[in-house]
Amino acid sequence: MTPSPAGRPLLHRDKRAVLIAWAALSAATVLAWLLSPGESQSETTLGNELVAAIVIIAFVKCRLILRYFMEVRHAPRWLRHTTDAWLAVLWLTLLTIYLI
Repeated sequence: MTPSPAGRPLLHRDKRAVLIAWAALSAATVLAWLLSPGESQSETTLGNELVAAIVIIAFVKCRLILRYFMEVRHAPRWLRHTTDAWLAVLWLTLLTIYLI
């Protein structure tokens, strides 16, 4: 294993980053589930704001999956930027379609 400048092996840091990403994905899934109108016990009048919040959570989840589970974080910079732009266009388009 190649040591990092801080003295920790890079493999250990990668495993820890993936574990943190997995925990964030799990938390985001639970949060989106709790925000969904069918699952909450109270009525909500937020409508568009709620949809926007759930779409933002989905965007963050997609970005985490691309970066940490599809290994894009180790890819060339142009590919990281391209995937980020693709996600932004995709989710903004979906949000626009849904809200119109």
